[in-house]
Amino acid sequence: MTTEILGILAAAIASFIIGIIWYHPKVFGTIWTRLPNLSPENVSGKRRAVGYLALGFLANILVVFVLSMQLFAEKDLVLALARTFWLWLGFIVPVLLASVIWEGRSWKLYCINAGYWFVATLVMAIVLTLL
Repeated sequence: MTTEILGILAAAIASFIIGIIWYHPKVFGTIWTRLPNLSPENVSGKRRAVGYLALGFLANILVVFVLSMQLFAEKDLVLALARTFWLWLGFIVPVLLASVIWEGRSWKLYCINAGYWFVATLVMAIVLTLL
């Protein structure tokens, strides 16, 4: 397996683990499910949870793959983090903001989700740059 593929998988796994921690009930999970009026049954259940986790992991792989193409095998960590920050600010922040503007989601929920993507994309960039 090539170094690039290993880097993509490692970054996707790291992002996935961050998501599990970030949205855990003892971190932001309880408030995250309460704000959009999700019931625990809507986000849990064995079959549903496995499907959601698999889909979430595939989404992480896609994000990492596209990020890796934007970093172009960058080995300067500071530059990679700067590029990733601007990608987050230019693409993720406005897309998530639409949920506040058009769907009436709360700013607190927006901050939780934007914060996750900020941390996750920076970690992805670190993994991709160092591997």
